[in-house]
Amino acid sequence: MTIMAPAHADTATDPRDPLGRLQRFFDPGTVLPLHPRDKSGVLAAIGEVDGVRTVAYCSDATVMGGAMGVEGCKHIVDAIDTAIESKIPVVGLWHSGGARLAEGVEALHAVGLVFEAMVRASGQVPQISVVLGFAAGGAAYGPALTDIVIMAPEGRIFVTGPDVVRSVTGENVDMATLGGPVTHGKKSGVCHIVADDEADAMHRGRRLVSMFAEQGEFDLAAAAHGDVDLKAMLPESAKRAYDVKPIIHELLDNVGDESSFEELQGGYARSIVTGLGRLGGRTVGVLANNPIRMGGCLNSESAEKAARFVRLCNAFGIPMIVVTDVPGYLPGVSMEWEGVVRRGAKLLHAFAEARVPRVTLVTRKIYGGAYIAMNARALGATAVYAWPGSEVAVMGAKAAVGILHKKAIAAAPEEEREALIERLTEEHERIAGGVERAIAIGVVDEVIDPAKTRSTIAAALAAAPARAQHNKNIPL
Repeated sequence: MTIMAPAHADTATDPRDPLGRLQRFFDPGTVLPLHPRDKSGVLAAIGEVDGVRTVAYCSDATVMGGAMGVEGCKHIVDAIDTAIESKIPVVGLWHSGGARLAEGVEALHAVGLVFEAMVRASGQVPQISVVLGFAAGGAAYGPALTDIVIMAPEGRIFVTGPDVVRSVTGENVDMATLGGPVTHGKKSGVCHIVADDEADAMHRGRRLVSMFAEQGEFDLAAAAHGDVDLKAMLPESAKRAYDVKPIIHELLDNVGDESSFEELQGGYARSIVTGLGRLGGRTVGVLANNPIRMGGCLNSESAEKAARFVRLCNAFGIPMIVVTDVPGYLPGVSMEWEGVVRRGAKLLHAFAEARVPRVTLVTRKIYGGAYIAMNARALGATAVYAWPGSEVAVMGAKAAVGILHKKAIAAAPEEEREALIERLTEEHERIAGGVERAIAIGVVDEVIDPAKTRSTIAAALAAAPARAQHNKNIPL
């Protein structure tokens, strides 16, 4: 590993200058270039992020639009190898038009070596991409192979640009629509965080470096100090939808006046919420159904989004909190055709494979196959808790009665049907058992006081035995 002299204050006027961008990303005065400044299209450095030793490489968009040639790719591979050797995070600041055309297949081979290095680093060190401009052609797959993708408003990710798309397919599309932050934040799911501007993108990248690299330890007294009655945030009617995010914010620590929760892929597959935060000072991952979106149902996209997040947490030893209020999988022809079976199986596989401590909290209901998929005991949950009045069942009692007693209900006089349904529903609830039956057979540990949710979950996660976790973070 070659480390150059400290980089002095940036005097460049071009905002794309890679040294300036690296200096804005790292703590002041900590940037140490890993190689001399050249015309390769890449500048790599080592420095500190809130005191955390970190490697970063930055596309040099002032040289051939940041196009990646043999030497530039070598700088990226060396930077990733340095991060692996030192076991520290690696951050890519992307603004590249792809492989250098003049270098032909040599450049393509070099870009392939970058991809191989990223896969080799996967699950070993956190990899964060901050897309500040174009990440086009071969450069599009660089961010996609990393753990987290952050896009500034000027960020663009696409394999083929609008001109090529137009000439091949006849589709007329602009660059922002084709590969901008809104597209990748809401439609494709490529982008985890859409930043307000370049400075915010840098800030969010720095925040995530700290989350991954300085995970901390559980402070149970601090967790208990923040206890509040979280169930009071639910609507009075169990039939009303609500946004789960305020509950997540209250469940997690505050940093100053802000919640520590950093939501990931917030605009994509919105019936499930994923993100990182801190509980009692320790980094945790949160996975939650969001009833305000499709009733919180799992579908093909949300199951796949959740599966990738579970594997991310497992790869880096981040304990998980799974907040469940789910009526099941979304039914329909489109869901089956979109692969809800295949993609839903990814979530089952991810939880069954995971070795990190993970606690499930049932806030209102958990039905059917979604009961298993949302970190059931059968898949290795550390603990499963429920709030008072929660339901655990194959489906809602009234819906079950409609299927089990269809003929009897149809044969009853119309004026007696509602009373019959109510009686059969009460009888079904007694037989099926619900949360009490789940506790009796050990698949739910206990009904907990909602006002002690933070402290109860923190204690369970802190007491869980540490188990080795080994998985790469393939972009599902």
